[in-house]
Amino acid sequence: MRVLVVEDEEFLAEMVAEGLRRDALAVDVAHDGAEALRKLGFGEYDVLVLDRDLPGIHGDEVCRRVVEERLLTRILMLTAAGAVRDRVDGLTLGADDYLAKPFAYDELLARVLALGRRARPALPPVLERAGIVLDTARRQADRDGRHLHLSRKEFAVLESLMRAEGAVVSNDDLIEQVWEEHTSYRTNAVRVTLSKLRAKLGEPPVVETVPGEGYRIAP
Repeated sequence: MRVLVVEDEEFLAEMVAEGLRRDALAVDVAHDGAEALRKLGFGEYDVLVLDRDLPGIHGDEVCRRVVEERLLTRILMLTAAGAVRDRVDGLTLGADDYLAKPFAYDELLARVLALGRRARPALPPVLERAGIVLDTARRQADRDGRHLHLSRKEFAVLESLMRAEGAVVSNDDLIEQVWEEHTSYRTNAVRVTLSKLRAKLGEPPVVETVPGEGYRIAP
C-alpha cells in the first residue's frame, strides 16, 4: 500500500510516516499543498493523509482536485478543528474519512488500512497460496504452519506477490508498490529483499523468477 502524508508540521509528518513504514507501508511526505499536488500527479497512492490547514494551496483545494481528477486515492483528512461542522465540511469536499488532532496513532493506522482496502479491488484480509498464509490485518505470515519472521519490506513484497494471485509482478511494479519515492529502478533492493525472503520461506522454492518479466508465487 502506498500512502502520501501531507502535513506542514515536519516533526508530526515524519512521526506518522515512520510509524506507517514500520507497519510495512510505502510512505512519501509533502509539507504543503503544491508539493502534494505535484507528487499526486506523478505517483499512484492508495491513501492520502491530508492536513486541512496547509500553507500555500489549502488542504481543501488539494482535496477538491483529487476528487475532480477522479483519482482512486482515498482521503483521510486531518485537522485541529474537530467540531461537527468542520467534519461535515471536510466530508462534503470529498474526503473519505476525517480525524481530529490530536489523534492516537493506532486509530490513524486502522483508518489508513481501512481506506487502503477500499482503494483496491476487494480481497480477503487473509491471503493463502502455496502453503503460505498471509494475515494482512495482523501483519503475520506462516508457511506450512511455521511462523515467518519477516522485515517490513519482506512482508510488503510477499503481500504484493500474493495479491497478484500467480500473475507476474515486475521489478518496477515492486519498486512502485513497496519502496518510497526517489528509489531508483536500477537499485538491487528488490533482488536483495527477495533473496532474504526466499531464504525465510524455505524449501521447496515458492517465489519464481520469470526471466525478463519479474516474479510470481508458484501455484
